[in-house]
Formats: sequence, structure tokens, C-alpha cells
Amino acid sequence: MRSAPSSASTAPIWDPQQYLRHAGLRARPFLDLLARIPHLPTEGRPARIADLGCGPGNVTALLADRWPDAHITGFDLSPDMLQRAEKDYAGTTAGGGWLDFRPADAAHWNPEEPYDLIVSNAALQWVPNHPESFTPWIAGLKPGGTFAFQVPGNFTSPSHALLGELCDTPQWRDRLGDQGRRFIHVLDPADYLTRLADLGCATDVWETTYSQLLPGEDPILDWVKGTALRPVLTALEGDPRATEAFLAAYRDLLRAAYPPGPHGTVFPFRRIFAVATKGL
Repeated sequence: MRSAPSSASTAPIWDPQQYLRHAGLRARPFLDLLARIPHLPTEGRPARIADLGCGPGNVTALLADRWPDAHITGFDLSPDMLQRAEKDYAGTTAGGGWLDFRPADAAHWNPEEPYDLIVSNAALQWVPNHPESFTPWIAGLKPGGTFAFQVPGNFTSPSHALLGELCDTPQWRDRLGDQGRRFIHVLDPADYLTRLADLGCATDVWETTYSQLLPGEDPILDWVKGTALRPVLTALEGDPRATEAFLAAYRDLLRAAYPPGPHGTVFPFRRIFAVATKGL
């Protein structure tokens, strides 16, 4: 996910419908993260959970499957994402818990109450210096609580490298600047491990590369339209000719980098995961 940029004044415009076109594949890393989150020491009371960068709420709702009676709050900076999340998921959950959504910028969010779990799915890559927030976020956990997140780790892959290079060409440099690289704020797994362990947490960090088979014509372009391309599309909003020209050039680069095969187009997708549990 995709919707926790560093400030509201420069926030990309998000399109929940486009993002959800690949909802199943996008949710898969979150399910893998969720499976590694340990038991929360709630001692019979409902868990209190925060989801930073909740987007359209589809993965936030998965938290209610794991903790049916929990009070879960999804935070996001995008009004469009929050509107979709509230429409589809807000209210009493099937297990008797409560799911709500609030506007917040992850770059400045601090826990306003103690949480059992703070989780973030594919959002922190948009937040410069997000590791500096680990200290207050861990401090905002109850004893034995967990902070867990996953972020993309594929910023040197052709899909992202070519986007940055195209934005830096003479035709687009003055207009787009660093829009193609605004999301590169991810550390190496070992750095996340060290930072979280230094905070006294029992920490599990790993990475996975998913070899995703995407169907259809220009599926990589369709994928990044929901995420990495959002700052570019926002910068070009209101200029359909420029948007069409940029997308055509980027499409041709992606076609060369990811040629389709007999079963679809293979899109390797590296993710970095971390689960940090605070001491009792």
C-alpha cells in the first residue's frame, strides 16, 4: 500500500479502484506478515490495533479475522482511500469487534493510546526517515505488544528504475523532477533488524521475492498505475496529452524489460518484512 506520503501538500492522488485491481496479489505479503505476528498478551480483553497506511481497508479487515473482537483503527492520508475503506468496512465486525478509519500522516503519527499491535502494509516506503519513528511507536505499545510491517524491496528492479530514469530525461526532468523516485525510503533488512533490536524488541526480519504471473496486455503498467506511478500521474493531472505521452514511453520500456510469455508476464516482486515484539 501506498498511501502514507511524507506530507499532505505533496501527497499523490490515489485511486482505490485501480489499486484494488490486483487486490489478491497485493494482499499476499500481508497475509504472510500476519501469520508471523505472535499471540498478543491481551489477557482476555479485546485487542487494540492500529493499521498505518490502511489504504482502501481491504487488508485492515483481515486483522478482524485474526482478532475478531478487536478494536481496529486504520489510518491513512488519502481522503479517497479512507472514503472507500469507511464505505466497505467500517462498523461492527462479524466477531463483535469494531473497525474504524481516521485521517493521519504516518510521517507524524504518534500513538495517542497504548496499542497491542501497530501494523503497516506497504506504506512506509513513502515515508522519509520512517525508522526514526520506531522509538515512539514501540513506546506506544503495551508490554508484549508487537510492531509489524512489510515494504517493497524492488526499487532497483526495471519497473522502478526505468520510471526514475524516464522522469530524469530532458523531456520530463523539469516537470517531474524526482516524482519517479519519491517512494525510495527503504532500508536493507539487516538495518531494520539492528534498529528494532536496539530498541529492546525480539525481532524477526526476512525477505521474500514473489514471482507473480500477471495476465493481460501491459500488466506491469497496470500494476504500477496503482502504486509507484501515482506521484507522476498526480503531477500530470489535467494534461491528458502529456499523460498519454509519458505512459506510452514508459509502456514501451516495460514491454522490453518484461516480455510476455505463453502464460502471462512474470513480475518478480521482492518484499521486506519485520516483526518486533516489545518486552513484558
